[in-house]
Amino acid sequence: MPATSATPLTVGFDLDMTLLDTRPGIRATYLALSAETGTPIDADLAVTRLGPPLVHEIRNWFPEDEVERAAARYRELYRDHAFAPTVALPGAHAAVEAVRAHGGRVAVITGKYEPNARLHLEHAGLHADALVGDLWAETKGDALREHGATVYVGDHLGDIVGARRADAVAVGVATGPYGVDELRAAGADVVLADLTGFPAWLAGHLGA
Repeated sequence: MPATSATPLTVGFDLDMTLLDTRPGIRATYLALSAETGTPIDADLAVTRLGPPLVHEIRNWFPEDEVERAAARYRELYRDHAFAPTVALPGAHAAVEAVRAHGGRVAVITGKYEPNARLHLEHAGLHADALVGDLWAETKGDALREHGATVYVGDHLGDIVGARRADAVAVGVATGPYGVDELRAAGADVVLADLTGFPAWLAGHLGA
């Protein structure tokens, strides 16, 4: 749905594996948590299933009565281990700049703990007009609708669910756990190999 003067353009972006490659930092944080607690965690496996909020993954390694405490400690350790190794994915800065070039706003809607997501954006030099964390699938859609987003860009099948709930155009990027065919089969309206193709797609979408 093209933006109009009555509906200012707002584009939503997921964070992990859409804008940023956070896998090295997340892996390092899980290893630190494992060393501190003595709980075995397969960090290499954990970074293959990014997308859902943290507690979904923590439940795979800790008993239920320890999940909240382990998640809280992970978030603390994250600040020491995760930001330095994280890099912007190809095209991330240009994608954000493309939205602004069309007079639009950028909303980052993510499953990540919001304070850490904000620090990630600052570290990467990416500015968001709105940021909402700790969301997944349908709840991402609720936030997208609240912020008036008409496009949502993400790497996960849950991001497509969120876009659908918000009646936004679902743009899949194959930089996460799913390939082009899987994203398309899950209902993405458009699928890009990575964000380098986003500025041209957005210009076409807006008829610019």
